[in-house]
Amino acid sequence: AGGIGEMSPPLFSLPEARHRFTTSTREALNIKSIKPLLNAFNQIPGSENEKKCTLDQAFRVIVEEEIINKAPCENLLAIISLAINGVTEGICTASTPFVLLGDVLDCLPLDQCDRIFTFVEKNVATWKSNTFYSAGKNYLLRMCNDLLRRLSKSQNTVFCGRIQLFLARLFPLSEKSGLNLQSQFNLENVTVFNTNEHESTLGQKHTEEREEGMDVEEGEMGDDEAPTKNSGSLQDYFRNPVQCYEKYSEEVLAVFKSYKLDDTQASRKKLEELKTGGEHVYFAKFLTSEKLMDLQLSDSNFRRHILLQYLILFQYLKGQVKFKSSNYVLTDEQSLWIEDTTKAVYQLLSENPPDGERFSKMVEHILNTEENWNSWKNEGCPSFVKERPPDSKPMRPVRKRPAPEDFLGKGPNKKILMGNEELTRLWNLCPDNMEACKSESREYMPTLEEFFEEAIEQADPENMMPDCYQPSLYFIFRAVNNSNYGWRALRLLARRSPHFFQPTNQQFKSLPEYLENMVIKLAKELPPPSEEIKTGEDEDEEDNDALLKENNESPEVQRDKAMTGDQIESVANRLGEQWKALAPYLEMKDADIRQIESDSEDMKMRAKQLLVAWQDQEGAHATPENLVLALNKAGLGDLAESLSNDTESGS
Repeated sequence: AGGIGEMSPPLFSLPEARHRFTTSTREALNIKSIKPLLNAFNQIPGSENEKKCTLDQAFRVIVEEEIINKAPCENLLAIISLAINGVTEGICTASTPFVLLGDVLDCLPLDQCDRIFTFVEKNVATWKSNTFYSAGKNYLLRMCNDLLRRLSKSQNTVFCGRIQLFLARLFPLSEKSGLNLQSQFNLENVTVFNTNEHESTLGQKHTEEREEGMDVEEGEMGDDEAPTKNSGSLQDYFRNPVQCYEKYSEEVLAVFKSYKLDDTQASRKKLEELKTGGEHVYFAKFLTSEKLMDLQLSDSNFRRHILLQYLILFQYLKGQVKFKSSNYVLTDEQSLWIEDTTKAVYQLLSENPPDGERFSKMVEHILNTEENWNSWKNEGCPSFVKERPPDSKPMRPVRKRPAPEDFLGKGPNKKILMGNEELTRLWNLCPDNMEACKSESREYMPTLEEFFEEAIEQADPENMMPDCYQPSLYFIFRAVNNSNYGWRALRLLARRSPHFFQPTNQQFKSLPEYLENMVIKLAKELPPPSEEIKTGEDEDEEDNDALLKENNESPEVQRDKAMTGDQIESVANRLGEQWKALAPYLEMKDADIRQIESDSEDMKMRAKQLLVAWQDQEGAHATPENLVLALNKAGLGDLAESLSNDTESGS
């Protein structure tokens, strides 16, 4: 009170908004852009729902005016396309394009409906999108059914087929509205037969044909009745198998069997049609005049129609259909009759030109495939889309109840209580579990020196057994021939030796042979095995001899010593990522380099594998001097100088 009152927002006015939307729609159609409609939607006051409903009404008014003015189909399609863009932009309801399509198809003649439906077919991807599908599927289904009621199945066969194909593309296979779940027959398909008495062109009397197409009970037919009339009457029994179809079947099949077509004449006629440029003529429905029966008997397609209907009906009667009526359950006698008749029908199909044998096999294959659809319907038409297993969804972390502090080792004693004195004692020997796992006392794997000490001694020629012993016995008692020792040796080599994964072209016939080769390589790298404790005098003498020998050795001899394992380890650690630059100068092949890359991701391990492979390849020539030369050639002078200094200091 006493203050300046706020101005209330302008109220929504339906006439004004409708006029504004109508003007903006026509402007948008002229410039072929939706921007005028977007501007008008944002400027007009009112709620979003009110504005959407008003714009929907404006679209229908413009479509009505265009139809009254007999505008071309392109103008109507432009309005519908504008409505589709409006739905995408969120300024009109999702059902608007479908309502406009229904209005247009209801008001236009069939020739123009064909052009409008072409637009509907091209936009099937739009209708199937999430924005439009749920809102428009019922509109589209109702629209297509209304069109089918207006069309003639015999005169507009192609248009009817296009509508059916469109519905098949629009709806998924599991859509219940498109399925005959209860396997019902179309009893509305009634054909009116000609009942006038005329003389048949096959020479039969009119008295033998006067009852064609009539409902006749069993036992009322004469023995001389014309069998040709029964082919027309069969259609009534195909659509409703409860009736006694058997009384006509045998006579019709007998006519087909006795009156066979000439394959030569059919082929000649087909060739003449192709030469003259004639097209194959197909009739959706055969004529029912009995005067044309002899001509229809000469038509292979006519025979195929009837024989194929037999097979479809027999498959239904024999198959396991969930909703089959109790009237359709066959007796043993009927089942035998159907089996015999099925064989006869397939035989007639194979004898019917052209390509009867191929056509018969194709029909049999298609009907066998149809059993899969029957099983699918019996199972309740489950979806073809497989759901993701529930385990693939991320699990939400479960909140645990907080435990007492003394249980977690945070109490005064800082002990973790395990509920048992002995378990508590064992657990608290080392409170930090990770540190306990890293303890040296848990290292149970021996070193290469310790494990292969005995095998290296046995491989030394100086330690060979005297000639008085049998060589075969010495070979048997060697360590590498023990299977248990060999298995443990392989596991240790895989963990500690780079030679185990090094590719080689050498062939080994047995495990002992392979281990002996590995022992020789290890003997070159590892320090000499431990010797027995000697007396003080022996040790002094050996030390003096070693000093004299060391002093007497020439520098060339000292330089020519092969690289030790420690030297290879040291060079590999410093080489690191530059190993690949050194590989070509060590005469490594591309295949060896690729093998090293695939064996390990660690650069230091790759460098070590390279040097070990070079050592295996060069043997006694794998000296520090040769490696220094290769490093200098690869442009790694600093590393070469470092290796030279280490070699000189070591010597």
